[in-house]
Amino acid sequence: MLYPEHGNPGLDVLHHTLRLDWKPDQKLLSGTAVARIRPVVPATEISLDFTGLTVDTVTVDGRPATGTVRNGKLTVPATLVPDQPVTLAVGYHGVPEQISRPSRRGDAKEGVGLRPAANGGAWTMQEPWGAMTWYPANELISDKALYDITVTVPPGWTAVTNDSAAPMPAYLVTLAIDHYTPVRDTGPHGLPLTYWVVPGADDKLLPVLRKSPELLTWLESLLGPYPFETAGAVVNGSVSAMETQQLVSMGRPLSWSVLEQKRYEDTLLHEYAHQWFGDAVTPTTWADLWLNEGFAQYLEYKYQQKKRGYDDATLEQVLRSYDARLRRELGPPGKPSPADFAGSNVYQCGAAMLKELNDALGDDRFWSLMRAWVAGHRYTNQDRAAFIAFVTAHTGEDHSKLINAWLDSPTTPE
Repeated sequence: MLYPEHGNPGLDVLHHTLRLDWKPDQKLLSGTAVARIRPVVPATEISLDFTGLTVDTVTVDGRPATGTVRNGKLTVPATLVPDQPVTLAVGYHGVPEQISRPSRRGDAKEGVGLRPAANGGAWTMQEPWGAMTWYPANELISDKALYDITVTVPPGWTAVTNDSAAPMPAYLVTLAIDHYTPVRDTGPHGLPLTYWVVPGADDKLLPVLRKSPELLTWLESLLGPYPFETAGAVVNGSVSAMETQQLVSMGRPLSWSVLEQKRYEDTLLHEYAHQWFGDAVTPTTWADLWLNEGFAQYLEYKYQQKKRGYDDATLEQVLRSYDARLRRELGPPGKPSPADFAGSNVYQCGAAMLKELNDALGDDRFWSLMRAWVAGHRYTNQDRAAFIAFVTAHTGEDHSKLINAWLDSPTTPE
């Protein structure tokens, strides 16, 4: 594990029920979080990630209990027996604060978690963690749970979240509170789309968001059917973007030049690509982040090729240039440093590996492989070994040397 201090592998959270209340004038969050938990190993306590808020009440299976918050953990004494689920209910309140993440990326400066906004709203970005700032969570990428979230806000305010019929890890949950208006749209084969925007603030972004049906149709042509029941985007106050499940989180650019408009469209495409790679099929650990970022980055490049007309030789040159520099600076994508979470190497070097695999297989076989990978592993967690085994089984050829070289080599493979 890259981050053993976060998450509890001894617990499998099955379902979260969150009943929350947000007071914009005080930036105060209060509510009750109910978690249905399946113990994996015997234990004498429930330990979940939680920080910055005051615990008011705790029950375990309806009986009063005590809860202690220390060093980013909520600890509740309880007798846990493997495969005998328990129900933990926690009442709490406070003003949430974002927490840091180990990264040198520019967007890491704003932190992760639930962030109160200057106007009284709030929004989340939470990779590799951050859910712990607004409810007790098991911050493991491998622990997917179902969610039922209700948020009470004053008149004129809207709380937007992404309840899903499919399980999701904590980092893919989103919450945004603002003076939102929903804009409805329809995607491929009648897919319901919603764009949550603030009138006035987001008017310039809406024409790009309205390209979603086109983007999703193109992705389906390569990857097969969109893997969820709904899609869309919510615009928040971040400088970044996030592949939050079924409802991608898009920040507000500081400028809106022609170049920035293209970047925003590319980013939207990237986050939608994650619905197949990262959301439907999720890495088992953060060490395999290339399994979603490399794939989404490669699809972003393929979309740029379609829109801007550059050829494969140009893409090869661009990827190898990025790859050589990033391996020197950050190391190979299959062995990411815990101090540099989501560095550019897992994006660009992962995409370079997929370009080589695409070249080796040809387009028809490569995209058939991509479609089959998602269809055969939907709503699961997977790792490098599983991907290599699947490539071998699907193609009847051993490409492990190619894949491992591009994931592990300190220099760009020939």
